[in-house]
Amino acid sequence: MTNDDRQRIIRSIKRSTADRVIVTHGTDTMVKTAKAIAATIHDKTVVLVGAIIPYKFGSSDGLFNLGAALAFAQTLPHGVYVAMNGRVLPYDNCRKNRKTGAFEKSK
Repeated sequence: MTNDDRQRIIRSIKRSTADRVIVTHGTDTMVKTAKAIAATIHDKTVVLVGAIIPYKFGSSDGLFNLGAALAFAQTLPHGVYVAMNGRVLPYDNCRKNRKTGAFEKSK
């Protein structure tokens, strides 16, 4: 994921007529992308979601995370969030714990 990729995502969100958007994303740079989105998008609810275990391995958490993201996107106020592990966290209070693979509060 490059800065150009992030700008492409931001442009797509801006162009969208929807005020609630879900972005599927790799987990290693998800928070970085969420910060970039939050710096620009203020009038939409944006939820980033991914999978710690890739779908191709068969027992992925991706579908569960996506379902949770759909629910969160429908109920949260405008802002940028990360939905992982059955939780939703604001982008600015979120980090990936690389030892456990889980997302947790950063503060």
